[in-house]
Amino acid sequence: MTGHTAERVTLARLPSGVAIETTVHTYEGSEDGPTVYVQAAQHGREVNGTEVLRRVHDRIDPTELPGRVVAVPVADPLTFDRVSYTTPEALDSVNDNMNRVWPGDPEGSIHERMADRLWTYAGEADAIVDLHTGSPDMATHVVYRRDDDRSRALAEAFGTDLLLAEAAGDDADEEWHDRDFSGKLRVAATDADVPSITPELAHNKQLVEPAIRTGVTGFLNVLRDRGMLPGDVVDNGARRKATNHLGRVSAADSGLFRADPDRTVGESVGADEHVGTLHDPTTYEVLQEVRTDRAGILYTLTREATVTAGQALVRVAEPLE
Repeated sequence: MTGHTAERVTLARLPSGVAIETTVHTYEGSEDGPTVYVQAAQHGREVNGTEVLRRVHDRIDPTELPGRVVAVPVADPLTFDRVSYTTPEALDSVNDNMNRVWPGDPEGSIHERMADRLWTYAGEADAIVDLHTGSPDMATHVVYRRDDDRSRALAEAFGTDLLLAEAAGDDADEEWHDRDFSGKLRVAATDADVPSITPELAHNKQLVEPAIRTGVTGFLNVLRDRGMLPGDVVDNGARRKATNHLGRVSAADSGLFRADPDRTVGESVGADEHVGTLHDPTTYEVLQEVRTDRAGILYTLTREATVTAGQALVRVAEPLE
């Protein structure tokens, strides 16, 4: 039946028997067409995507929609209520990060059960948009699987200034495997032949207006690209393509890091360019002159001054064009 429904869905249960619930919105179109699944707040402090879906709600008219949109504004209520990235061991002693266990397991840990329940919607989709939020130190961007043309096209439709192609599976480096990235929703979906993207929309814990507008325009662009909304894809950034460089320039020691004040995320840099200085706060000794390890696009630059040895200070993405 054509229209909008908002269904309360039980994802899993706490030891006390209390249900972990969320709301799944379905916009059922008047004609046959693709199904697009979109979710936000898989990490609870990443709230910009939730606001994107609230605004998109007012922009979708199911009577004029071919196909179906399934939207989950709070994918992980456990982390949302704690304004956190992961859950404490007391809630999931096996998998504290929901975005490492897709497509889930109906008999697994709490997060695996939650992912499995949402996979019943996501796994049936023709395209998946998993809205995330970066940090104040990160440029807004969209990640897609490298060498997957359908996911790349989805990222191009969404837009933003920067589109990052990430190696996955056998093509990925050791760090990718060490961090269990194979269990990300985007990776599991692409493995299941569902094109998928992860937009990272600016700061966490804050509703950042430019990032929200980018997210709304991007998701509506996805619907336009799928023929579910009238009109062509509209401008939503420069759409520069680069590889998602999982290596980094790290702090050689603990201390205070001062980023060069003229540096901004999203700018182009050359190899061996100076981007900041690490000091000993007590002796004033310079511990490290921090330089880029390659030419490309500076897409993260740490702004929190107190850093520990090994912490990532800079990430540079290598342009594909």
